[in-house]
Amino acid sequence: MRRFVSRPRTAALAAALPLALVLSPAPAAASTPHVKPFMGWSSWSVESSTRAGYGTDWLNEENIKNAADALSGKLAQAGYNHLNIDAGWNADLDWEFHTDTNGIPDIDKGRFPSGMPALSDYVHGKGLKLGLYGAAGLEKEVYDKNAPILGTDCHARDIAVKPLTSTNMWEGSWKIDYANPCAQDYIDSIVARYASWGVDFIKIDGVTKDNVADIKAWSKAIDHSGRRMWLSASGWPVDIAAADGLKGAADGVRIDTDIECYCETTSSWTSSVDDRFDDLPKWLEKLDAPGYLGDLDAMPINNNTGEGLQDGLTDTERQTVMTFWSMASSPLYVGGDIWFLDDKAKSILTNPEVIAVDQAAKLPRQVRAGDSQVWTKRVGGATYLAVYNLGSEATDIKVSFKKLGLHGRQNLRDTVAREDLGSFRGGWTAKSVPAHGSRLIKLS
Repeated sequence: MRRFVSRPRTAALAAALPLALVLSPAPAAASTPHVKPFMGWSSWSVESSTRAGYGTDWLNEENIKNAADALSGKLAQAGYNHLNIDAGWNADLDWEFHTDTNGIPDIDKGRFPSGMPALSDYVHGKGLKLGLYGAAGLEKEVYDKNAPILGTDCHARDIAVKPLTSTNMWEGSWKIDYANPCAQDYIDSIVARYASWGVDFIKIDGVTKDNVADIKAWSKAIDHSGRRMWLSASGWPVDIAAADGLKGAADGVRIDTDIECYCETTSSWTSSVDDRFDDLPKWLEKLDAPGYLGDLDAMPINNNTGEGLQDGLTDTERQTVMTFWSMASSPLYVGGDIWFLDDKAKSILTNPEVIAVDQAAKLPRQVRAGDSQVWTKRVGGATYLAVYNLGSEATDIKVSFKKLGLHGRQNLRDTVAREDLGSFRGGWTAKSVPAHGSRLIKLS
């Protein structure tokens, strides 16, 4: 788990930074790691859709402010307070990414004419936290212009591995040579700028085993900035071979492919919700909750009726997503156009008993695989049981209490329906679980 250590910036870096950046207050660094999964909304599901009116051009100041209004008004009271702006915030409509003279990512004024400080103030004014996206490695545009690194005598070409080596999952950046101290100074300069903007979350995408050093550098830079931020190591998925190296640096790691179907809806059951049931078990021994959490990607629980981008899931499937993510203690962040959040989605997302299962930050255990899956985890003095029907027909799912490590009579409560089921001895059967359906039961 990543510890936050307060360490002053070097005098050289402080002297080179713009006055407003140096004087911008930052909260003191914390001495403890994040212990709960973050909750909120991410823009990528909207940006990835091919539905008319969406796609990467959707990302602009007006739509992000509308998203902040909707998140604040509809979900923030239940704990959803992160508004994470994904890829494109520093790219023009032709998807050309750009940075300032020192190679620091800079907001695109065509998309966001008011600038990042004003946008950050708007988001924070709604009681929300702000997240930004980046990619592993050194942007090739920064190398090409040989940007001078703030607070040093170095330039971008000095910190690239020689011979030049492409890195990240799409090989879109140059590999950084962290043996050169200026490499850390460069990452520090980016995070210092983000801290001055009030950024609370950083997602670094395209992470492979080759990019463990990048995530460690971003983690150190966050510590050096003095501002508490969540650091997400992302990929489609992150290579499991990187898992051990990322532990102690990243707060969360993407353990599965993108949830989005890159079609006219946000997602679908087979593109790619159902992948998670096979992939999470592979990662469980690599994760160490509460300080190092598996990220299952955005939840396509937003809108499947009326106007706007549709989830591509039934209500039954949407509840199964919420249940599975919560049992995994994955970050809970909504995908899709939150402006059109429907009542059923709000009901699913704001159930306090289900959210509590997620926020306990405890890892589950798979008891039974296959089409009728059984999972369990302990939270305090209670045991939670989740059953999932991955088949195409309704089925009964029988559970032995002994297999859950329990003995004697148990009191059962359906946390989704929020009703007591009574007292049972030996076991319990979930009757007629629909296709792609689930049950989430508290035993005590």
